[in-house]
Amino acid sequence: MSEHIPAERDRVSAFEKIRRVNAAGNEYWSSRDLAGVLGYVQYRNFEAVVAKAREACFNSGQRIRDHFADVSKMIEIGKGGTRKVTDIYLSRYACYLIVQNADPSKPIVAIGQTYFAIQTRRQELAGDGLPSEDDLRPQLRDEMRRHNKQLAATAKKAGVVQPAA
Repeated sequence: MSEHIPAERDRVSAFEKIRRVNAAGNEYWSSRDLAGVLGYVQYRNFEAVVAKAREACFNSGQRIRDHFADVSKMIEIGKGGTRKVTDIYLSRYACYLIVQNADPSKPIVAIGQTYFAIQTRRQELAGDGLPSEDDLRPQLRDEMRRHNKQLAATAKKAGVVQPAA
């Protein structure tokens, strides 16, 4: 008898298994679940990765609150007790930023980077209500203008660029 090995399309990614959908039909991931999948045994070690991802989100011109939603929840602890813990509900983009900033020595991190990159590309190709390139062009132009102004101001402060005479 030959053993059935599932085709790639039949396998469910660990990242897909922890994906949640809210009442409005929007997908999200719990940072605590994601930390576990990425092999972070101590959540406090994962918090530094999340902080870097938030910074990357901000530096890319995105609103952090659109991708990182801080929540509190009660968890059960030994002997029937409960304790309040923080969690973060993450967008797909936030998860992508997190796996980009996670420990690269963990093989699951490379798998996560691939998963979120491929899934994001699939959504782009499918359309999924995402804006077209023509719709994004003015927004991207404005974003680049802001970044260039910030870069010029920082260079001037650092003495790299001398003011024009």
